Amino acid sequence: MREQLAPHRPEPAEFSERIVLHRDPNPARAATFAEDVRAGLAAPPYRLSAKYFYDDLGSALFEAITRLPEYYLTRVERDLLATYGREIAGRVSGPLELVELGSGSALKTRLLIDAVLERQAALTYRPIDISGDALTESALALAGAYPALRIEAYAGDYFPLLRAKRLDVRDRVLALFLGSNVGNFEPGDARELLRLLAAALRPGDALLIGYDLKKDPSILELAYDDPTGVTAAFNKNLLARINRELGGDFDLGAFRFSARWNDARGAVESFLVSERAQTVRIAGAGIAVPFEAGDAIHTESSYKFARDEMLAVASDAGYAPVRTYSDAAARYALSLLEVR
Repeated sequence: MREQLAPHRPEPAEFSERIVLHRDPNPARAATFAEDVRAGLAAPPYRLSAKYFYDDLGSALFEAITRLPEYYLTRVERDLLATYGREIAGRVSGPLELVELGSGSALKTRLLIDAVLERQAALTYRPIDISGDALTESALALAGAYPALRIEAYAGDYFPLLRAKRLDVRDRVLALFLGSNVGNFEPGDARELLRLLAAALRPGDALLIGYDLKKDPSILELAYDDPTGVTAAFNKNLLARINRELGGDFDLGAFRFSARWNDARGAVESFLVSERAQTVRIAGAGIAVPFEAGDAIHTESSYKFARDEMLAVASDAGYAPVRTYSDAAARYALSLLEVR
């Protein structure tokens, strides 16, 4: 999601003083879109990486998803932060810095920035995101809205950045991992990421993690397969992107979208299912992909957690629970954790 710039836009000198963007000096080579498509569709079971959802059209469709009544996650998390933001900030002794994994537009983060700046005169915010352009856009908006805010941003993948100990923090830290982003990682990767973050922080620092709670499968499936078809369009745009950028000939009408709860894995799994036998050619990836009727392309797994499951994962990674906040319907939770 994109923010509107605040009325005050920092002048160049102010920008250089208050916004710093670090890029990985030795970035690992990332696989190209074509390479990942070729690897994912080389043989069944077929899969495509969810990281390719977010071209311009995909980002707009996801913003629309967050506004759907069935997709409660964004709305409930924002309400929890609005209700408990001051309490959360007050539970961590200051002065504070904020560190955020996967900051994006940082719209919800403003609720915590407001809470921290009520108790201290200035604040350093350290967002980490894969997109340097998104970080710059967000930093400009935040710097315009908050004259007391200094932004030191890190463009890159979480894992190499944390392994290389590139995160340079000075004051007590409140780290943020919001948006149920932890559920987008395979369980082993999620555990490793939390351990790496704990190692980058110090005892007494804190982590606020947002996660979707396990509940009636019908509620979960409806959140990921809405009746208006926006989520289906979001997933099918991945095929359309292959057509646009890699010269594919996917017939989008020949695939249906399916999202179903997998109780054994604790995840909502999303698929694009071929309605008929067909062969799809993708010139830019140099492949022709045969589908039988019913063959599926896995596009995403979104893991859900019971409260005790998340606290056990956090404990194993080096955190102690402080308090968990949830809505009355127990759909979504924020857990405040302290680094041991």
